[in-house]
Amino acid sequence: MDAVINKSNHLYSQPGQPSYKPTQILTENDFLLPITGTALDLACGLGANAIFLAQNGLAVTAWDISFVAIEKLTTYAAQQGLNINACQEKIVTNSLTECSFDVIVVSRFLDRTLSDAIIGALKPDGLLFYQTFTREKTSQNPPNNPDYLLGCSELLKLFSPLKVVFYRENALIGQQLRGLRNEAQFVGQKRK
Repeated sequence: MDAVINKSNHLYSQPGQPSYKPTQILTENDFLLPITGTALDLACGLGANAIFLAQNGLAVTAWDISFVAIEKLTTYAAQQGLNINACQEKIVTNSLTECSFDVIVVSRFLDRTLSDAIIGALKPDGLLFYQTFTREKTSQNPPNNPDYLLGCSELLKLFSPLKVVFYRENALIGQQLRGLRNEAQFVGQKRK
């Protein structure tokens, strides 16, 4: 675990960090967000999703294993007056409490053991926005470890108790140099 923390801290300590944009599944479906409520940016990195959610009126909790990323996000949120509670957190199933969030966003992070806990942490009618890497890729860019890559339609299976609001996995269909590739997108809603 220390190796993962050290790797993450090293990544976020690099000078000239690029500005991270919120994940596409979130920005293209922002009209689905509630006007007020609570949100969790799980494995937030530098917090682009958390910032986007807070700018859209939500009270945001942001978790990441990297204290460097959390410090940077905390500083930025304070400077901008954003309602973000950023915490260094080793994310495990008992990190998530039942019916806590109206929105949960997960991008470019995959821990299959968390799917039931993520579903449980959503309030009734809550929304999950999920976007991460797939095994069917148009390039060999990282990540390449299959443990961190989704199989075909895997998000649909992992989150099958949720009502599917949106799903996309373009894989190797059609003009492979166009459109979203190498990632699957999912929006699901917890049923009452």
